[in-house]
Amino acid sequence: MNRRRPRIVIVGAGFAGYECARTLSRQAQGAAEIVLINPHDYFLYVPLLPEVAAGILEPRRISVSLTGTLPGVRLVLGEVHDVDFDARRVDYTDPEDRDGSLTYDRLVLTVGSVNKLLPVPGVAEHAHGFRGMPEALYLRDHITRQMELAGAAEDPAERAARTTFVVVGAGYTGTEVTAQGVRFTDSLVRQNTGLRDGPRPRWLLLDIADRLLPELDERLSRTADRVLRARGVEVRTRTSVKEATPDGVLLDDGEFVSSRSLIWCVGVRPDPLVASFGLPTDKGRLCVDKFLGVPGRPEVFACGDAAAVPDLTRPGETTPMTAQHAQRQGKVAAHNVAASCGQGTPRAYEHHDLGFMVDLGGSQAAANPLHIPLSGPLAGAVTRSYHLLAMPGNRIRVAADWLLDAVLPRQAVQLGLVRSWSVPLDAESREVARVPGGRPERA
Repeated sequence: MNRRRPRIVIVGAGFAGYECARTLSRQAQGAAEIVLINPHDYFLYVPLLPEVAAGILEPRRISVSLTGTLPGVRLVLGEVHDVDFDARRVDYTDPEDRDGSLTYDRLVLTVGSVNKLLPVPGVAEHAHGFRGMPEALYLRDHITRQMELAGAAEDPAERAARTTFVVVGAGYTGTEVTAQGVRFTDSLVRQNTGLRDGPRPRWLLLDIADRLLPELDERLSRTADRVLRARGVEVRTRTSVKEATPDGVLLDDGEFVSSRSLIWCVGVRPDPLVASFGLPTDKGRLCVDKFLGVPGRPEVFACGDAAAVPDLTRPGETTPMTAQHAQRQGKVAAHNVAASCGQGTPRAYEHHDLGFMVDLGGSQAAANPLHIPLSGPLAGAVTRSYHLLAMPGNRIRVAADWLLDAVLPRQAVQLGLVRSWSVPLDAESREVARVPGGRPERA
């Protein structure tokens, strides 16, 4: 990297992209031009997104400035829509709808993932996902609005429908959204005179699996199930949605649940941009070798949710789409990009998971750090400590919001900044809210 300043372009600033940029900036020390292309000027700490939707944390608390925390990295605001691998060029559209392009010597693709869609009638029209900040802000407003409308409703059926919330997908995201959501609505009831004498808000958590958190350890699943049921959540396993309508949800067992709130947390799929590359994929993820390089393109690397990274700890499988893997793959990708420029030697990606943590709100959590099962307040303390250590910034602000939430009531205010049509479930980007007159999304 000390002969000619190569240009290294990183597409996406999620866990993988952010960590890759940060590691490269430390390794290169000015010997390379590092450019990061991202639609927004922040890194989003996604694990705490449910706390934004529940009114615990303010949005900027989990939005870490890219320019403020990545010295030596040039930020280009834009949504990438094409890559010409032969010409070594990336084409993008900036926030003011202007087209731009960048040439590169090395390219790292970390474009992430979007909501997974299923062919269920009405879901695309009436459900909302939970992957990015716009969706979290919409859900926060939507829950508050439904509770306020319910408090003013004279029809008991309307009140019941507006205070019923259906979450589909009992994985990591769905479980946390439900756990935080039920506490949020309980706090809103205490502040709303029109709701105090009515029935408690109803939360349903559905999944076709036979237990909560099916991808995690069974002990975490049992802990989460116990906590949610104690809060009154109706956990429905082996249950799915047959149809969604404006008035509610038809379940596959024939029951119709009247509701104005369908929250879709069934999982993620790689960013559709990957399919446009014309490169080999595995279940929609870009094929890479154990060094995170794209076969046949020695100048291109990929990692995170959009890459099918071989799992050397489980031969024949690929690494799951988790933040834990994405963050560590970003570091390895940075090391191997530097090696391809003559600094160091390539390193294969290999990582044994260190356990998982599920924040269940308040002092409750389910965790198995280093595979040691924990529950209750101890798990809650470990989980929050981990998040503070893992965040690359804003730690004091996050801790202050947690402290304020412990002693003050939630703010029951809807700002109306993100409308329903701005965050459709089938959006091609999880970071950009749809605006009137904006460009059509990628095909």
